[in-house]
Amino acid sequence: MTDTRNFSAGHHAIAILAMAIVVVASNYLVQFPVEHIVGGVNLADTLTWGAFTYPVAFLVTDLTNRRFGPAAARKVVIAGFLIAVVLSVWLATPRIAIASGSAFLVAQLLDVTIFNRLRRSTWWKAPVVSSLIGSVVDTILFFGIAFSASFAFIDLFFGMEDGSLAFPVPFLGISEEPQALLWVSLAAGDFLVKMLVAVALLAPYRVLLGIFQPAPNGSAA
Repeated sequence: MTDTRNFSAGHHAIAILAMAIVVVASNYLVQFPVEHIVGGVNLADTLTWGAFTYPVAFLVTDLTNRRFGPAAARKVVIAGFLIAVVLSVWLATPRIAIASGSAFLVAQLLDVTIFNRLRRSTWWKAPVVSSLIGSVVDTILFFGIAFSASFAFIDLFFGMEDGSLAFPVPFLGISEEPQALLWVSLAAGDFLVKMLVAVALLAPYRVLLGIFQPAPNGSAA
């Protein structure tokens, strides 16, 4: 059983604050497509700005897990989830807040479990595999709930305009003919960028490993 006695109130507050900032920023930025054309690809049909910030949530979870163990990481996830949902209702919409909260909680708790199982493997394997699987789950749940027509009833329940993005566009913006619903194309594009950012975050993760070494009695569940 994990010993989290070394997870002080100060560490707790810093980790939760970092998590809340990342998730709230991502929930706000996901409302804005990247309005650029690169090599003939219309990024507005492919990508939102939230894809660049959200992977940092996995970094926060993984570093907390590495230093204080899975029980402490789960506390940060749950606390960050509660704060982020409340603030996201204010900065985004109730539907996005619900989608984000559901996706975040499932994906981050899954990340904690997978990371803990792989924590004794090569240093990069736990964060890469846990982030990969967590991002797949998070992307499907978030974009499905937030933007597919199947969940339009959430907007209607709160008396808001339907925010679904269920109209056809060129998939990933790489053709002239519509091939997929916009939310599907955005989900695919965001996932690809999340993976690129997750790989880029391996560098700071490796550096921070020297600081966030497992605490005594706090490295195993």
